[in-house]
Amino acid sequence: MAILSRQISLAALMLVCTMTTAHAKATVEQVERLGKDLTPVGAERAGNKDGSIPAWEGGVRTVPAGYEPTKGLIDPFAADKPLFTINSANAEQYKDKLAPGQLALLKRYPSYAIPVYPTRRSAAFPDSVYAAIKAEAGKVDTANEGNSVLGVVSSSVPFPVPQNGVEAIWNHAFRYRGGTLIRNATEFPVQSNGSFTPIRRSEETIFGNGMKDVPNVLFYFRTNYLAPSSIAGDALLAHDYIDQVKQPRAAWVYNPGTRRVLRAPEVAYDTPRTGTDGLSTVDDYDAFNGSPDRFDWKLVGKREMIISYNNNRLTDKSLKYTNIIQPATMKSELLRYELHRVWVVEATLRAGKSHVYGKRVYYIDEDSWQIAHGDLYDGRGELWRVLEVFGAQYYEGPAYFIAGTAQYDLQARRYVSSGLTNEEKPIRFNVPMKTSDFTPDALRRAGN
Repeated sequence: MAILSRQISLAALMLVCTMTTAHAKATVEQVERLGKDLTPVGAERAGNKDGSIPAWEGGVRTVPAGYEPTKGLIDPFAADKPLFTINSANAEQYKDKLAPGQLALLKRYPSYAIPVYPTRRSAAFPDSVYAAIKAEAGKVDTANEGNSVLGVVSSSVPFPVPQNGVEAIWNHAFRYRGGTLIRNATEFPVQSNGSFTPIRRSEETIFGNGMKDVPNVLFYFRTNYLAPSSIAGDALLAHDYIDQVKQPRAAWVYNPGTRRVLRAPEVAYDTPRTGTDGLSTVDDYDAFNGSPDRFDWKLVGKREMIISYNNNRLTDKSLKYTNIIQPATMKSELLRYELHRVWVVEATLRAGKSHVYGKRVYYIDEDSWQIAHGDLYDGRGELWRVLEVFGAQYYEGPAYFIAGTAQYDLQARRYVSSGLTNEEKPIRFNVPMKTSDFTPDALRRAGN
């Protein structure tokens, strides 16, 4: 009987392991649903039962009248008023629509509040993007425990109907941000008293769909640090690949003091990210980036959740950084939250692997495949850092992209804000670029 019990237990364990790691190409039936009851990126087209989440009707692809990039994103929903605001006093009433990290922030910081507006499903992309997703959806698969994606040529959502967590996180990595992207962005490691030193940098990215003649590329990325003077002139180049087993990330750094370009294998995983005072890791950038191989990824399912959305107001060029950054938290009145459906993905550190995070839970917007919120746990299982991503629909892409982020360290009682562009040049999409500008020699030439 004991032997039989052990056999049954072993069989059950094997079944669970199979369920959590199983993968298969999208079926013909699933592909046919795209553009019908599912949106072209795989979201549910219909609204929810009570109408608080409306149906997706194409998103925002028309540039609003009066839009001027040098002034920031004009708000097509400027007439909307908050339906209600969640704070520490009423948080319990809305806990089923909030992440543990949001509840922790509400409990800890009186300045943290969540103004909830009517839901606007604004995310939209070019028709060519939708066509590529549908054309490739039934051909794409993963291999090597999810660390390789096979069959992608130009799709920006390789798994519109994900079967497991690693497929969902690959959708975030591939999501459409134009064929190329130029952004001047600023980081703010904020001290407990609210003071900060802006870390200014320029970035250029060319994505795989922007260089179809180069196989197996997810993106090439280059950033140059502009300020403060202690790091001005430093530069970083990174190549990320679709098959992370065949070609792991390659990275190089340039130092103006030595005028040398050096390989930088440490620019990955949990290495502290430059300019964040140790409050963020390299793979926290863009909410998550890099190889997924150190974690087991579980697709928990889909739920309705209040997330930050349509943050056009946060891009207003008339706002100064001192208007946005305050002690403890960013200024809540400038942010917008809405009720949306999200995919919940739980990443647990694999046995034998090392990382400062023991677990990460991500909430991925169904309409854009952008991570909207992340709860990051330490090795003891304690909630450590809380990541909020303030997205907005950018008209030039068109693409739903990041207007800013905030990562709160509950243990250090500090936070770092990233990606704000208020005092910077406008973000530019689909600017012609050459792959030859993303080589170590080009990095050296640019620094001299």
